[in-house]
Amino acid sequence: MKNKMTVKRVAALLAVVLLAALYLIALIAAIFDTSAAGILFRICLICTVTVPLLAWIFIWIYGQTTGKSTIADVHLFEDPEEYEKQNLQKEEDEMN
Repeated sequence: MKNKMTVKRVAALLAVVLLAALYLIALIAAIFDTSAAGILFRICLICTVTVPLLAWIFIWIYGQTTGKSTIADVHLFEDPEEYEKQNLQKEEDEMN
């Protein structure tokens, strides 16, 4: 498999790096007992929820604008096999 950096991978990798950096900064602040440790901890808690959510929204919007199926597509009430058949049919129709 070719290791190709796509927009989705870049967004996911950026989210992981951002969260890891936040955790590391908060840990260092807690170890050195700075006055900003409490605030940094709260920021980490908020970012733990918002950064993945924003990455998911970005990937979903990317899929909607390009017409591609992404990991952010939600098909809760659809049969996965039926959904795959519909996608294949749609691709065949677009080719013709």
